[in-house]
Amino acid sequence: MEKVILDVDTGIDDALAILLAAESKQLDILGVTAVNGNVPIDTVVTNTKKVLQLFDNMNTIPVYKGAHQPILRSTHYAFHVHGEDGLGGALQDMEVAKNEDMYAPDFIIEQARKHKGELTLIMVGPLTNLALAVQKEPRLSDWVKKVVVMGGLVSEGGKGNTLPTSEFNIYADAEAAKMVFHSGLRIQLVSLDVTLKAFLTKERIEQLKGTKYYEFVMQSTEIYREMARKKFDLEGCALHDPLTVGVVIDPTLVETETYYVDVETKGEISYGQTVCDFRNLLGKEPNVEICLDVDHKRFIDLFIETLRVNENK
Repeated sequence: MEKVILDVDTGIDDALAILLAAESKQLDILGVTAVNGNVPIDTVVTNTKKVLQLFDNMNTIPVYKGAHQPILRSTHYAFHVHGEDGLGGALQDMEVAKNEDMYAPDFIIEQARKHKGELTLIMVGPLTNLALAVQKEPRLSDWVKKVVVMGGLVSEGGKGNTLPTSEFNIYADAEAAKMVFHSGLRIQLVSLDVTLKAFLTKERIEQLKGTKYYEFVMQSTEIYREMARKKFDLEGCALHDPLTVGVVIDPTLVETETYYVDVETKGEISYGQTVCDFRNLLGKEPNVEICLDVDHKRFIDLFIETLRVNENK
């Protein structure tokens, strides 16, 4: 099985990504690292542990607390998308155990050193933890097999979800993203260009009836679906983070190509934009494998079928 670390800022789609990764039985999850993002870091840790306990009451997957703020800028949360608690009001009464003592960037370094050439990092939040790890251990780029990042927008300019050309995870700490993109790590970017096509409708959620996840998915995504209805006139919610996990489980879900990609950190209305040099105007070496298209129906089928594993149990 693929050895992975999940780096999350658990919100709603992070929670669904964690469940997909755990239930797939195709990933060896060495640990989950938490980063400030959709909600404050302590809420991220609590939410992550709740979701893992929903998966398995005897959960043995460790959770490591990471960065509590971006490298340079002030925090930027997404309560309007995920609710004040980050899970749309779901799992409020669940108690959680204490998290691990090791700092998340240190855990990433430790596991990369231990599993040289075997470790895939699945990053579905701001890239602060990884940037801090790279700062501390420059050899990380030689040790890590691959970094799969949910973030950015490369070919659908104007369709961002934070600024017109910027996606939340990159916008939340663009300086960290820029450091990671220039680190020499092998990066695959699963951007809004494809994640917006991975759309979960209420009708598909109904197919989870009879499983232990039905109520959680329906309740947690209600605020998410309502936001999409009001803002974009869409009925459902995009599975940004779950698709990123899905790409690790089944790389054939997406069509990709490698280009030079950089991150804007100075623009007033373009901060956090991921700029892809499709025509090689800058003459720089390609550094990021971007996703050009996705078999979204096959992915949604994979997501539903994976979470239905507990049907009638």
